[in-house]
Amino acid sequence: MVYQPASGARDLLPLDVEKKRWIEDRLQQVFHRWGYHRIITSTLERMDTLMAGEAIQRQMVIQLQNGEDDELGLRPELTASIARTVVTRMANATYPQRLYYNANVFRRTWESRHNRQQEFYQAGVELLGAGGLLANAEVLLLVADCLAALGLRQWHLILGEAGITRSLLSAFPANLQDKVRSAIAHLDRITIDTLPLSDKLRDRARIMLDLRGPSADVLQKVSSLDLDEEQREAVNNLKSLVELLESEKKFPLILDLSLIQTIDYYTGIVFEVVNDTESQARVLGRGGRYDQLLGLYHPQGENIPGIGFGLNIEDLYQILLSTQQLPQVTPASNWLVVPETASANAAAFAYAQKLRDSTHLVRVEIDLGGRDAEAIRQYARDRSIAQIAWIKADGSPTIESLR
Repeated sequence: MVYQPASGARDLLPLDVEKKRWIEDRLQQVFHRWGYHRIITSTLERMDTLMAGEAIQRQMVIQLQNGEDDELGLRPELTASIARTVVTRMANATYPQRLYYNANVFRRTWESRHNRQQEFYQAGVELLGAGGLLANAEVLLLVADCLAALGLRQWHLILGEAGITRSLLSAFPANLQDKVRSAIAHLDRITIDTLPLSDKLRDRARIMLDLRGPSADVLQKVSSLDLDEEQREAVNNLKSLVELLESEKKFPLILDLSLIQTIDYYTGIVFEVVNDTESQARVLGRGGRYDQLLGLYHPQGENIPGIGFGLNIEDLYQILLSTQQLPQVTPASNWLVVPETASANAAAFAYAQKLRDSTHLVRVEIDLGGRDAEAIRQYARDRSIAQIAWIKADGSPTIESLR
């Protein structure tokens, strides 16, 4: 019998881990420079936490058997867990809170392909307790800084506004809103043309389908709609954000008011980070503003504004493979310490520890015996170990360089 990982899971071999860590280390450095601190939340959560007030579909969550009354599941994303943690464990926190994570998430997939991946790795941030233009701009510019740190230049940002989109949908009959929403999300013109809508509403739906492209064109189109005062304020706020981002000239920007995320707790801007270098666009990350999510978990129901994003480590990994930036080999040990006789064992361990106590990272292996001198040298060459220390019983070393 050949033993394999569970369906949908994957093993990371040492070189895979080095490449993944290369990406994560560079992202972490950016997060630190922007003043963000790491948070680690539970992999296992109650289902009512994970579903975030029905914003996350139950069928997306991998549920676990539990003999008690609580329904448990594996987190499909991090934002809901962080929201729960902040309002229940950080009650006296001073806002804004800048938090980042680097963790695995689990999502049930229903595609027919065998062994479809269900475990993913993400790194991202949550900026909590701050709303408005500057908070939105900070998170989007932080995305740009993250990708620059990885050496990625060919990408663009698709920016939408869930509040505006949801408000525009409110004009449609309640029994048709979900169908119109789904049709817009999937750019499905056929459904829009066949739904039982008045001519005015059908035209509105068609305009909503076309609210994508250069920012000036999209803002002009949406402004031509019959908007109330609140909707106009939201459009003006979006315009101010676009002007600020475009003045920074950090990335190409596509405005898309038909952008609808499958996770439905977003209340303001939503966005996708899309790679430009492949024939098929690859979404590298997603995010948005959620100003009512924390209130679901707050003991007094207090709403605390929030905005964040998550970057997909596997997708970044695939893009970076072609750049030769990722490590090509696992790091070699610097030393192989060999006790020449059994009476030199203690001295060999002591010498190895002395090397490891260096100010800089020094990788040191102990030879575990059973090989002659030439076999030991061949092992060191095969593993690209630079130096061998042959240790005598009195602790004195003979140093042999293999380079």
